[in-house]
Amino acid sequence: MADKRLPKIHARREREAGKMLRVEQIDLEFSNGQRRTYHRMKPSGLGAVIIVPMLDGETVLLAREYAAGLHHYEVGLPKGRLEHGESIVEAAQREMKEEIGYGARSLVELTRLSLAPGYMTHVTHIVLARDLYPEKLEGDEPEELEVLPWPIADLRSLTAREDCTEGRTIAALYIARDYLQAESSDD
Repeated sequence: MADKRLPKIHARREREAGKMLRVEQIDLEFSNGQRRTYHRMKPSGLGAVIIVPMLDGETVLLAREYAAGLHHYEVGLPKGRLEHGESIVEAAQREMKEEIGYGARSLVELTRLSLAPGYMTHVTHIVLARDLYPEKLEGDEPEELEVLPWPIADLRSLTAREDCTEGRTIAALYIARDYLQAESSDD
């Protein structure tokens, strides 16, 4: 697999929290009378979805995209922000079509994850997508994402890769794998 050339960084600068994040200060008093001030980051959005798209009973579709935080290409699940007026299932459907070029006839929310509940209010909803069909929507990515089929039974090899480190992806894959295994043992 040929590695794409990383984008060139032209400048770096620190910014005040802007339209993407707000910092909220909260003054608390605990049941024992102790008072503390906490700070938490509040995203401007409504939360996010991360989708586990199953091409068939054994194969999940992953996307390879540039990750600015680590300045490398990362393999992960399709994901994105909820838009105003959009349900979790509608957001999952849209993000899949934009990022991997598939829609799904069956979408089920499995659970939700917080990222860092000690200082963030953000929640990501994990959605299992099955009975896929090809359909592409224009997304906001600056380049076409590579789609990588992966056997869901082999998560150990996936998470051993240097380019699969995102916690939400890893957690969602293990949750979906366990859900699918339990579902098949019930049959």
